[in-house]
Amino acid sequence: MAITVMKRYELKYILNEEQTKYFKEQIKGRMLPDQYGLTSIASLYYDTNNYGLIRGSIDSQDFKEKIRLRSYGIATESSPVFLELKRKAYGIVYKRRVQSTLPDVEKFFQGSEDVFSSGQINKEITTFRDHYRNLVPACLIIYDRIAYYQPDGDLRLTIDHNPRFRTDDLTLTKSMEGTSLLPEGSTILEVKVQEAIPLWLAKILSEGGIYKSSFSKYGTAYKRCIA
Repeated sequence: MAITVMKRYELKYILNEEQTKYFKEQIKGRMLPDQYGLTSIASLYYDTNNYGLIRGSIDSQDFKEKIRLRSYGIATESSPVFLELKRKAYGIVYKRRVQSTLPDVEKFFQGSEDVFSSGQINKEITTFRDHYRNLVPACLIIYDRIAYYQPDGDLRLTIDHNPRFRTDDLTLTKSMEGTSLLPEGSTILEVKVQEAIPLWLAKILSEGGIYKSSFSKYGTAYKRCIA
């Protein structure tokens, strides 16, 4: 879809290699991998010159907001990319997403007012840009994701393998290389649901010794390298 609006709870867990194998085995029959299989995703985070967005996100427990440009695989000048405004308030994640191209996104961050189609989402993203002013590429986050969906429900799971980052060559057109964010073999599980986690999933997590984490890919990269 060209434009998407999302509102949901997103819970994160850090899994070691054994827990990852256990979890994938346990969800068989309940969750199905989506049609894309293992997909390499790159997210280019924009920030102020003094990293005000990520510093505010790290400091605040109740409200966080980020803006990023996402591609599936290495992008070209004409391939679709997705500009996403993501906010988290009191545990609920709100995401606004617009499909575009690299040239149009560049025009947008240079101040263009009519790059995206009109509508509420365009207004929100443009207001965000104008509020913070002079947003520039700050960090590139890359990972290899498998997404799962529940055939008869709204539950969605993602497992991110080899999460990595870089703070140079901040472009989606060059490579998917970067510095690892986690020990080798570790993954990031995200549970995305409209309401509460189902009991069967809570049982799997508990029996596997898998506990919720507040891990942030961009936040970890900032603490490790940029700050």
